[in-house]
Amino acid sequence: MSSLAIDGAKTALVVIDLQKGITSMDAQPNPTSTVVANAALLAGAFRERGMPVYLVRVSQSRGTSLSVLSDTSFPSRGEMPPDWADIVPELGPAPSDVVITKRQWGAFYGTDLELRLRRGSTDSIVLCGIATTYGVESTARFAYEYGFQQLFAEDAMSDRSADAHRNAVEFVLKRIGRVRKTQEILDALPRP
Repeated sequence: MSSLAIDGAKTALVVIDLQKGITSMDAQPNPTSTVVANAALLAGAFRERGMPVYLVRVSQSRGTSLSVLSDTSFPSRGEMPPDWADIVPELGPAPSDVVITKRQWGAFYGTDLELRLRRGSTDSIVLCGIATTYGVESTARFAYEYGFQQLFAEDAMSDRSADAHRNAVEFVLKRIGRVRKTQEILDALPRP
């Protein structure tokens, strides 16, 4: 593994779907409490250094949800509570954060995330959140195709199953970026 050197002027934190409705579900192999705590450590460190933090949430309704034919679909949860898409309080948002609302798995399609990153001279992202195989991996694939350098905080991500998480990390994320633990990323940030 290569050592990390994070450029504070060109790196942003992108946190995927750490919102009340998502974090209320079970996650593996990392419990949601661990994912949220590690993401909050990253967000705090980025804010302290004046580095950008993007908090991405998903919000869907009958009029905005994708409607595709598929062999397996997610079970219907009915009407979502009003606070379902609210970012968890441990993450803020802080006044300097950018909140991106998406309508599908990935954070780039149909949002202004890429434009905001480019205008901020960002060429690298640290990515974390839930679920590894849905929001994180979908966002990572787009980021890879857009040419962003990526760092994945493995212990600040989780999924519906440990096998799904492991497969995404081992067979996708490690091929399009670097996978590290939260503490390794914190240690590689520039001094505040």
